[in-house]
Amino acid sequence: MTTPRVTFLIAGVQKGGTTALYDYLSDYPDIALSTLKEVHFFDDETRDWARPDYGAYHAQFPDPKGRSCGEATPIYVYWPNALERIRVYNPAMRLILTLRDPVERAWSHWRMEYGRGAETEPFAWCIREGRQRLFDARPWGHHREYSYVERGFYAEQLDRLFALFPREQVMLLRAEDLRADPDLVLSEVRDFLGLDELATPPSRESHVGKEMDYGSYLTPADVAHLRALYARDQARLKALAGFAYD
Repeated sequence: MTTPRVTFLIAGVQKGGTTALYDYLSDYPDIALSTLKEVHFFDDETRDWARPDYGAYHAQFPDPKGRSCGEATPIYVYWPNALERIRVYNPAMRLILTLRDPVERAWSHWRMEYGRGAETEPFAWCIREGRQRLFDARPWGHHREYSYVERGFYAEQLDRLFALFPREQVMLLRAEDLRADPDLVLSEVRDFLGLDELATPPSRESHVGKEMDYGSYLTPADVAHLRALYARDQARLKALAGFAYD
């Protein structure tokens, strides 16, 4: 068994502030981040997971020099079997999740996919009839681009995560807190990773949405529809994390 080189992951959620957190952590000299922000190793279905070869993964961390190693691939918490593969690789892995209002997250996700041409349908259709597209996907019920609604069921994903890793190895952050008070949040992250206190890097905005005509708007009807879909999951999130979005 290859000795694990990677000790922590920013494992979710997409459009939840993972780029900002990765950028902040990249400024610390005692943290070795991957050469690519999103390595997409544990969600790679082309690999032989019966006998995984971690050489290519470790190559993303060419010179760790004993530092804390980590990467940020936010699909890991959502993609089937990714968390299980992470546990096989390193049962002591520390996992950070940055959460965001799931309605805002869905809207930001759609804007990203529409802006890069992966999506052509309007937002209102995508969060209603468009969800049926996931039933034609592989793995069944999951999709890398069209999962606007599904990735917002945070408690569902946390239940699976906590079944695989002890809670003391999981840190839950709110993207809103990182933006409002990076000093406090980054201090807590460093403590979670077992690192000494260091000065906070300069604040920044990361991955701001593309300016263009999207042809869709986030309407009150869309917000109400999503709030209703997420209501039960948000109640469960309150029990799991001590906070919720409603």
